[in-house]
This record gives sequence, structure tokens and C-alpha cells, in this order.
Amino acid sequence: MRTTPRAATMAPMFTIEHDFDATVITLVDDPAPHRQEDVTINVFEDCVTLEQLEPQTDRVQRITLSHAQINDLSAALDLPEGVYVLKKPGG
Repeated sequence: MRTTPRAATMAPMFTIEHDFDATVITLVDDPAPHRQEDVTINVFEDCVTLEQLEPQTDRVQRITLSHAQINDLSAALDLPEGVYVLKKPGG
């Protein structure tokens, strides 16, 4: 779903680029007193990386997740507190 920023408010912003070996998504944090650095998500065939600049050290921090972990994260966002095991499709 695409949204167009209105003049009086700032809408959430992100970009999507398709490179040769990955889809690159950049999440831009809204201007705020506690604004965080942009997050870059690289979706490869075998993993997903999340990268964010650490301003105090001026180094990029990277987390690598499997696609199964991304699926678990996606499911977890809509569930209450607890311990879960996701069933595989057809299982």
C-alpha cells in the first residue's frame, strides 16, 4: 500500500530496491526527539540481514536471520506473551 505524505504530517517512509542478489528495504525513522538511525534490511536467497549505524561508534551493526526466524518474528508480532511452536504448512 502506498501513501502520500500530507503537508501537515510526516508519513512513515521506506524504500524498496531490487539488486542482483537481494531485495533491499530501508526504513526511515520519523523525525522525533528520540529518532533512531535508518534500518537497512537485505533479503537474500538464504538469509535476511538487518543493518543500522551505531552513531556513538560510527560502525554499522548487523544481525543475520534465517527465513524461518523472519517467519517466527512475523507471527510473534500478533501474539500475546507466551511460548510458541509454529507448525509448518502441511504439517
